[in-house]
Amino acid sequence: MQLVQKNYQKILKKFIILYMIILIGPSASGKTEVCKLLCSKFNYKKFITTTTRQIRNKEINGLDYYFISLDEFKNKINDNEFIETVFYNNNYYGTEKKEISLNSVLIVEPNGLKHFNNLKNPSIVSFFLESSKELRKERMLQRGDNIIDINLRLENDDNIFNDEIKKESNFILDSDLYSITELTDIINNLYQEKIKKII
Repeated sequence: MQLVQKNYQKILKKFIILYMIILIGPSASGKTEVCKLLCSKFNYKKFITTTTRQIRNKEINGLDYYFISLDEFKNKINDNEFIETVFYNNNYYGTEKKEISLNSVLIVEPNGLKHFNNLKNPSIVSFFLESSKELRKERMLQRGDNIIDINLRLENDDNIFNDEIKKESNFILDSDLYSITELTDIINNLYQEKIKKII
């Protein structure tokens, strides 16, 4: 049984990293909107993350995230259903094995990026989206976030999304300089160019 499990993990490790875009960046840097457009315009599949945080206005369970309770999340950990998990802004986030697919787009936090980078596979291409604190605050206010939570996220993000994490990413893009459409096109083009070099 142990040998079967080890062989399964080897196969899983190889499969989950085939042709994946990873988006990373501080709160309200444009990750979610870019992910949606990559899927609708270029037919990527969103790798839906599971989280214990509260659902926000206009979010849809099973489309934006899988929103579950803390107990459900812990049960999934015990059942080995996650590829990786992180604790961010007082909530748990995890990428589930059931979401595995080719040409997927995954939004991760810094620890998640480090986990996937440790797999050392060139078919995972990561993009760090940076944005000014002023614009991010404006976006969070527009989506109805609580001002106390906004200020806390902005403060936490300064520490979490640092220069070290930027260096972990394949590409760094300033989302203040482009529209979401332009940013999506740039990411798709860079991804396709990088993938061609390893096929």
